[in-house]
Amino acid sequence: MTDTHHELPHAGSDEVEKVRELVKDERIAMLTTIAEDGGLVSRPMGVQAVDFDGDLWFFAATDSHKVAEIARDSAANAAFSGTSSWVSLSGRATLVHDPDKIRELWNAVADAWFPDGPDTPGVVLIRLHAESAEYWDSPGGRVATLFSLVKAKVTGRPYEGGENETVEL
Repeated sequence: MTDTHHELPHAGSDEVEKVRELVKDERIAMLTTIAEDGGLVSRPMGVQAVDFDGDLWFFAATDSHKVAEIARDSAANAAFSGTSSWVSLSGRATLVHDPDKIRELWNAVADAWFPDGPDTPGVVLIRLHAESAEYWDSPGGRVATLFSLVKAKVTGRPYEGGENETVEL
């Protein structure tokens, strides 16, 4: 039997920097996990303000469905929709019960969900370790995208108004 498994090339620093740039100002991601019945479940989650290094961090309550889903199957995805870009990060999610890390990432938004502060019983961190990213970037924003779509329609040529890349992290 021939071994057909090949290591995927890992992203270079420019590719990681591109993903970092696209997600740096995004504060809400649609976090998708796998439900008990195998279906996909997505919900908006606040991304904690940290410089993207391959990991995304979210606060959650230990008795929430998403925490139970991650405990059963750690495959997860976070999707972002910006004004001129879209990013999908896929990887493995873990539950982090580290009080020091919780205090490090604590902020006013977390206070809104957990008013007793970082020592709130039942608060946990979700760490999504991204293994790959796919992004679509339309430089120039919505106006440039609209112009490119109209141009494609008028000329009869396919739309070419953006950059789409997959990055193995």
